[in-house]
Amino acid sequence: MSPLRLLLNVLWLLTGGLWMAAAWFVAAVIMVVTIIGLPWARAAFNIGGYTLLPFGQRAISRRIVIGRDDLGTGPLGLVGNIIWVVLAGWWLALAHLLHAILLAITIIGLPFAWAHWKLAGIALWPIGKTIVPIEV
Repeated sequence: MSPLRLLLNVLWLLTGGLWMAAAWFVAAVIMVVTIIGLPWARAAFNIGGYTLLPFGQRAISRRIVIGRDDLGTGPLGLVGNIIWVVLAGWWLALAHLLHAILLAITIIGLPFAWAHWKLAGIALWPIGKTIVPIEV
């Protein structure tokens, strides 16, 4: 990891990233406890890890990575994402948007606001996503 990405990730943790990652992990644990929510728990754990260190990584569709549809990128993934939005996605997205608005007030907070904005979109539709490193 480059020194700039390391600095951005450390500052990210101090500007709400740690709290939002904790929220993702809480959502994942709640899904695990319900047992029915296990498919959503996996996605929440993956995105929670991404939320800890977003700089130097990006979330993309698994369809792009594997070159074909799978359970998460096909029709079942669509149904799974709709259920996710109702159960946990809306409040995670709202929390990311609130962080983004607060950070966007300052010029220094703009990169972190943008990261929260992207995570808000992922919070609404996480099934079928995978986290990959950004190529330099």
